[in-house]
Amino acid sequence: MSNVFYKRMPAGVAGDVTRREHATIEPQIMNSSKPVKLYGVPVKMVNGKIEPINHSSDAAADVYGFAVRPFPIQSAGGTGDAKGAGIPPIGLPLDILRRGYMTVKVQKGTPVKNATVYVRKDGGTDDYPVGGLECDSDTSNTVELTSVKFMGEADADGNVEISFNI
Repeated sequence: MSNVFYKRMPAGVAGDVTRREHATIEPQIMNSSKPVKLYGVPVKMVNGKIEPINHSSDAAADVYGFAVRPFPIQSAGGTGDAKGAGIPPIGLPLDILRRGYMTVKVQKGTPVKNATVYVRKDGGTDDYPVGGLECDSDTSNTVELTSVKFMGEADADGNVEISFNI
């Protein structure tokens, strides 16, 4: 049965804000020529617009916040998005988590409570995309996010809660 949880419940969906009472969220305009393609990823502000972390020169200091997944969200095609499959619409404001707790997708490693979070800034692949969050330090390809911590273990889909600027 798909509604039975044998070990633990899912941690959530990437981009969902958890513990909303502790969250600071603000709407921002996305750079349509460099769109954010996933919810729950770190973003930077360039010339007053939001862009994904996407270059080897991006550093932890560049992280402005995390892309928030609104609920409910529909894709441009008009069908409901599957778990974690939503894509931020280009040309509309994008909510950004500036402080709080959020569910994110871990691309590499096994997170544990209070562990350091890294973002891939170079050497991206399909499995480990640039801008993806990781648990393992790869000094040539990742940068430590000093204001971000894992709040526990990931679920079977790689989703885990983080704290940001707490």
